[in-house]
Amino acid sequence: MEFRDYYKVLGLERSATADQIKTAYRRLARKYHPDVSKEKDAEARFKEMQEAYEVLKDPQKRAAYNELGSDWKSGQQFRPPPGWGDGHAGHAPRGRARAGARAGPHAEAAFADERYSDFFSSLFGEERGYAAGAARAARDHHARVELDLEEAFRGTTRTLELRHPQLKPDGSVELKSRTVRVSIPAGVAEGQLVRLAGQGEPAAGQGAAGDLYLEIHIQPHAQYQLDGRDVTVSFAIAPWEAALGGAVTVPTLAGAVEMQIPAGAQSGQKLRLRGRGLPGQPPGDEYVQLKVILPPADTPQAKALYEEMRAKLNFNPRAT
Repeated sequence: MEFRDYYKVLGLERSATADQIKTAYRRLARKYHPDVSKEKDAEARFKEMQEAYEVLKDPQKRAAYNELGSDWKSGQQFRPPPGWGDGHAGHAPRGRARAGARAGPHAEAAFADERYSDFFSSLFGEERGYAAGAARAARDHHARVELDLEEAFRGTTRTLELRHPQLKPDGSVELKSRTVRVSIPAGVAEGQLVRLAGQGEPAAGQGAAGDLYLEIHIQPHAQYQLDGRDVTVSFAIAPWEAALGGAVTVPTLAGAVEMQIPAGAQSGQKLRLRGRGLPGQPPGDEYVQLKVILPPADTPQAKALYEEMRAKLNFNPRAT
């Protein structure tokens, strides 16, 4: 879709103040409102102005829009960045108006029940409208958190930098940053959302702050494979351990434990250690997948042992 330069639509510089934005919109509304304008493209221009004004008059939408940068060119194909909307404005009301509203000093009416452009929707989505002049509720923040498997197992802390728009005394908008140190509980799973109440964007006035949602992503591990709260580890054993059984020491996320291998174990067989996966209600399990490793026949003695087994065991692995 085509990028829309909202500043150009209203004839403004990107440094325009809130008063300059309002003045420009009211001036153009008197010229292009369909009820009074004689311009042939008045309705289309008026809708375009409404959309631009809806973004630029709102400090949060304007700050999010400004993050796109100033180097977009008219006609260039626009694709929102991956994850756009996480922690950005994200709340766009639908345009609603009194039927037959006329242009004037306070003309800010859109066409009843009409949606904004695809470009607008791709940035901000579409949600229920709010009453004019109502206090704006604080918005939630969303952050993606990458964890090692060990951190997910035992819990950890992260220091995050959160940004939110703030009006400057001259009416322009700047992004303010603040750092938040958050605790991530033990046993979080891949894709889980951790809600931290009141840690999101501060509200205007006396309203309650928004929440912070952490989306957990667990990085691949060199030793363990994760499936929900269960983990699987590949564990090498010798042929005699597989044939005769015996006690071995295996790794777990909480530390090494002793496990009994049953006699006659096969390569690929999985043994379960209950409750040794990620903590939870209930906790996950650890699956130990056996892998029989043959010693090399690289000495005369080793070759002789293999020859003796071939002669005495009468074993055909393909018989079954």
